[in-house]
Formats: sequence, structure tokens, C-alpha cells
Amino acid sequence: MISVLLFVSLIACEDIFISPLPQQEENQYITHYLIEKGAHDANQLPSLKEKISELKFQAKFDSTAIYTSQKANNQADINKLYGLSDCNSLHQVNSARFGWRWYNGQLQILAYTYNNKVRDFKIIGTASINAYHQYKIEFTATSYIFTLDNNTVTLPRNCSGKASGYKLYPYFGGDEVAPHDVSIWIKDL
Repeated sequence: MISVLLFVSLIACEDIFISPLPQQEENQYITHYLIEKGAHDANQLPSLKEKISELKFQAKFDSTAIYTSQKANNQADINKLYGLSDCNSLHQVNSARFGWRWYNGQLQILAYTYNNKVRDFKIIGTASINAYHQYKIEFTATSYIFTLDNNTVTLPRNCSGKASGYKLYPYFGGDEVAPHDVSIWIKDL
């Protein structure tokens, strides 16, 4: 228990508030994450994860994914959906996750990484509101391969072998907080 608390305190970028687990839908494998108005995250503590070669899941956004930033230039900021820290390091050193934003009238999905502290991203495609889409991150010897349904992009990776890190959960921002409650449903595959 002490090692888990030490791990959490080492990875925290800001204060972590312990809250109840996200709500479960009727299907016990689908988790509803709620980012409340004025917050960045769904108050989900990072979890330890075994070494994996890929992360596969389905995700659905509802109309709460539609928003207007307070500052117009922040509309292009990338919110985070789901992913993993990597290379046994903190997520702002090495990580791979999907990003999302409401931009130009559509829900854009992006590949979002840190590679030895250097942030990078690429647009993969768009997601429909109220529909589940398939997401996958493959961890290869030299790259992260992101797949949204049938669209794939690749970004460089700083280590090889299976990914080793902690899960990264939904997060709103950039520097702005959620302008209203935002709901996201995720089903691990």
C-alpha cells in the first residue's frame, strides 16, 4: 500500500482528489467517465498496468463533447481520451494516448504522444456523436501505431519492447477547464 501511495505521489502533476469510481453502465465492461464543469479530469487515479503490446478499446462521446473555448485560440487545444505512460517513465516524458477536440464543427480524434519530453500529435479522423468507435495503440520497437476504426497514423517511440506504464484517463484541456459536464464512455477490449 505504501508503494502505491508513493507511486501516485511521484506521478502527480497536481493535487489528486480521491472520488468514487466512475459509474458503470448496464454492461459491466463499459465505464462512464464524467468530467464535471470547472474540472480537468474525472478524478480517476492512475492505475498500475502490466506490460502490454497494444491497448484496444471502444469509446463514445455524447453531445457534451461539443463546446466553445473561452479564448478562441484554445479551441484547437487537445483534450485527452485514454492511453498509457511508457518506458517506465512519467506521462509527460513518454506516453501515447488518443486526444480529442471539438474543432471546425466536428469531433476530431488525434494521436498524442510525449517522446523523451517532446510532445507530438497527428489528426487521425473524426468520431460521430453517440456512436462507439474502435481505438487501438500498438507499441512497436520504434513507434506508436494509432488506429481509429480503419484510419492509422504512426508516431515515433523512445523505447522498445512492451509498453510499461500506467493508464491515462479522460482529461479536459489544455489550460482551460471543462465549460460544462462532459461524458465519455469507454469499454476496454
